[in-house]
Amino acid sequence: MSSSSSDDFGSAQATFNSTAKSISTVAILSIVLSTIATVAIVVAIIYCLKRASKSIPSYAQVTIGQSDQAAKGRGQSKDYYGVADPAFPVIRDSDLEAGTMERFLGEIAREKPIRFAPQQLAGFTRDFSKVLGSGGFGVVYEGQFPNGVLIAVKVLNDSSGKRIEEQFMAEVGTIGRTYHINLVRLYGFCFDPTMRALVYEYMENGSLDKFLFAEPRRAIEWEKLQEIAIGTAKGIAYLHEECQQRIIHYDIKPGNVLLDTKLNPKVADFGLAKLCNRDSTHVVMSGCRGTPGYAAPELWTPYPVTYKCDVYSFGMLLFEIVGRRRNHDANLSGGSQEWLPRWTYEKLQKNELSDMISTCGISAENREKAERMVMVALWCVQYLPTARPNMSAVVKMLEGGVEIAPPPNPFGYLEENNILAVGLNSGSGSDADPSIQPSSENCSDTACLFKPAKKTIDIEIRSF
Repeated sequence: MSSSSSDDFGSAQATFNSTAKSISTVAILSIVLSTIATVAIVVAIIYCLKRASKSIPSYAQVTIGQSDQAAKGRGQSKDYYGVADPAFPVIRDSDLEAGTMERFLGEIAREKPIRFAPQQLAGFTRDFSKVLGSGGFGVVYEGQFPNGVLIAVKVLNDSSGKRIEEQFMAEVGTIGRTYHINLVRLYGFCFDPTMRALVYEYMENGSLDKFLFAEPRRAIEWEKLQEIAIGTAKGIAYLHEECQQRIIHYDIKPGNVLLDTKLNPKVADFGLAKLCNRDSTHVVMSGCRGTPGYAAPELWTPYPVTYKCDVYSFGMLLFEIVGRRRNHDANLSGGSQEWLPRWTYEKLQKNELSDMISTCGISAENREKAERMVMVALWCVQYLPTARPNMSAVVKMLEGGVEIAPPPNPFGYLEENNILAVGLNSGSGSDADPSIQPSSENCSDTACLFKPAKKTIDIEIRSF
C-alpha cells in the first residue's frame, strides 16, 4: 500500500511540475508579446508625430533658438501676452521660439489666422524699416518670420476709424476662412488698441499692374500673361462658387493681382469684400465700391448688385492684359483708341480684330488666343449683369474648352443715351449662356424693375 501511495505522490508531483512549467512558459510569452506590442505602439506614435510635423505649414516650423536670439536683440520680454480673443489663437513669443507648443502647432495645422502682438510685428519687420507700398488704407512693410519665411505686413491707418475696422473685418472674415492657390494667404493679424495690421504671404514680383503699365515695360511672355488671366479667373470663381458663403470682392484690378517668384497670380486686397448667402441673389449697398474704370455700372446706381460686378471688373482686366495699357488712356483723347473696350468692339464689328491685336504687339502665333481673350472680355463687360457669364464659364472659355459666340454690343446703352435701371437684374440670378445673345425684350417683365434702395449704414442681404 505504501508503494501505491508513493506512486500516486510521484504522479501528482510530475503533474504539478508540468503545469508549473506550462504556466511559466505562458507567462514568459505574455511578457514578450506585451513588450513587442509596447514597442510597436511607441514606434507608431513616433511615426505619426513625424507625419504630423511634416504636414505643418512651412511658416509654422520655427527653429528652436532663432526667435530667442531675435527677442533678445529687440530687448523684449519673451512672456508678452496679447489681449485674448476667443475666436482666434493668441501666439506668445515663447510659442514662436520653442516651435513645439501643441496649441500653436494645432491651430496652424488647421489654417487659422494667428493673432500677433504689436511687439512681434515690430520684430518681424525690424521696426517697420522697409516699405513695400502704401495706399488709402495703410502701409505695407516687408518682414520675416523667425524661421526665414518672408511676409508682408499691412498696417492700417487710423486704427480707431470705422472704415479701418470695416476693412479689417472684411479681410479677416473673408480671406481668413479661405484657401486657394490663386488667393493670397493671410497668415495672421494684429488687433490692438495701438495697431490694426494684417500679415500676408510675401509676393516677390509685386502686382500685375507693374508688368502691364510700368515704364520701362517689364519683360513677360504672352503665354505667361494668359496663365495669369486663367489663374486669376480661377481664384475669383472659387470665391463665387466654391466657398461655403459666396464672397464678392468688389475691387478686381491689376493692382490687386499679386505675382509670386514663378509669376503665379494670387487675388489680394479683400478690404471691400463681403460675404453673401447663396440663397440671396442681390446685395443692397449704401455707397459706391470699387475703382473707377473697373467698377460695374450697377455699382454707381442705388440698385441691388450681384457677384456679377466682379465679372465686369475681370473683363476690364482682360482688356488691359491684351493691350498692355490701361483701359482708358487720356493721352489718346479724341481718337477711337481712348477707351480700349469700345475700340475693341468697333474693330470686331469691322472684322479688324486681328489688326487691333497686332497693334497691341501680339505675335501671330499667339493671335488666336488673344482673340479668344478679347471675346471673353466683351462678354464679361456686358451692361446687363444677367448677360455676363459666371466665372467658371469664363475659365472654360479662356482655356479653350468651349466655343464662344459673338457677344452683343456691351456699349449700346451709351449710343442710345438710355441708361435705365430696367434690366439691371432679372431677379432670377441666372447666368448668361455665351451661345445666346440676350436682348432687352427678356426684361419686359416687372421683375426687371427695381425701386431705389433705402439709405442704410451697413450692407444688407436681401432675397428677391
